[in-house]
Amino acid sequence: MRSKAKGERQKTKGHEPAGSRVSFRLSTFAFLLYGCAAAGAVAAQPFPSGPVRIIVGYAPGGSADTTARVLAAEMPKDLGVAVVVDNRPGGGTTIASDAVAKARPDGQTLLLNWHQSVAKTLLAEKLPYDPERDFTPVTRVATGAAILVVHPSVPARTLKEFIALGRAHPGKLFAASAGFGSISHMSAAHFAAATGVKFTPVQYKGGNPAAQSILVGETQVMFASSVTALPLIKAGRLRGLVVTLRRGSPSIPGIPGSEAAGLPGFESTFWFGLFAPAGTPAAAVRRLHQSATAVLAKPEVRARIESTGMDPTPSASPEAFAAEIAAEGPQLEKIIRGLGAKIE
Repeated sequence: MRSKAKGERQKTKGHEPAGSRVSFRLSTFAFLLYGCAAAGAVAAQPFPSGPVRIIVGYAPGGSADTTARVLAAEMPKDLGVAVVVDNRPGGGTTIASDAVAKARPDGQTLLLNWHQSVAKTLLAEKLPYDPERDFTPVTRVATGAAILVVHPSVPARTLKEFIALGRAHPGKLFAASAGFGSISHMSAAHFAAATGVKFTPVQYKGGNPAAQSILVGETQVMFASSVTALPLIKAGRLRGLVVTLRRGSPSIPGIPGSEAAGLPGFESTFWFGLFAPAGTPAAAVRRLHQSATAVLAKPEVRARIESTGMDPTPSASPEAFAAEIAAEGPQLEKIIRGLGAKIE
C-alpha cells in the first residue's frame, strides 16, 4: 500500500492537471496586471507625494545650512509635505552633490549649493558625477558677500595694513575655508589675485569649523559668510576688515566695502541655489520653483534672510537660472585657473 501511494504521489507531481496550469497562468496574469496598475498609480501621483529633502554639503550652522533651514521651515506650508535638511559635509560639497546626482529624479531630493561646475571640471581629477549634466537648476535662492575676518592678534586693523602685512610675509597667513571650491576658498583666491597677497589655504568641512580654527589659533584669516562672521565680530572674538562688496552692505553695518577700505573695484559675491537631479519632470521643477519663490516673497522670510547679511534673489524661472549659471561660467573660470589645487 505504501509503495502504491508513493507512486501515485510521484505521478501527481510529475503530471500536473491541466486545470492547475490554467489556474497558475491566470494568477500570474492577474499579478502582472496588478503590478502595472500599481506602477501607473505611482506615476500618476501628484507632486510631491512624500517628504522633500534638501541636501547641504556643509556642516550645520553656516550660511548654506541657514538658508536651507529657512526654506525647510516655510515650504511645507505651500507644498503640503515635510521638508527636511540633510547635512553631508566634506569633499568640497562632492559628497552631497553625488548623493543628489544619483537620487531618484522625482523632485523630492534637492541640492542647495552654489555653482561649482567650472571649478570641479577644471580642478578635480575625477568626479563620481557630471557637474553640468547631472543636475537640473530650479532657482537661485539668496545672494551675499563674504567678510574678511582676522584674529584680534593679527597686527592689522585696516585692510591696507592687512594687505601690506600679507605682501611682506607671503604664505605666512593661514586662511581657513569651508572646503575646496567653497565660497570662502574662492573669495580668498579672488582677493589674492587682486592684491598679490599669498595665503596658505587650510580646508575644513564647513564655515563654523573654519571660523573655530581661527579662534583656537590654527589659522589667522578667513573670508567668512556674514551668518558665520557677524556673531563673532559682535562678541569681539574676530575683527572684520572689509565686506567683499564695492559699497558695503546695509545689513552688515560697521564694516566698510572695498572702495571705502582702499581696494576700489574689488567685489566678490556668491549665491545659493536649488538643484534637482537631471531628468526630474519639468512639472516638478516648476512646482518647486513656484514654492521657493512664494516663500522668499514673504516679508518675514525676507527679514530673516537679510538678518544674516544675505538678500533673497529668486530667479524668474528655472530656465532663467540655468542661463545665469551658463553666463557666469567664464568669469568663474578666470578666478580658479590660478588656484592649482585638488579636492582633498
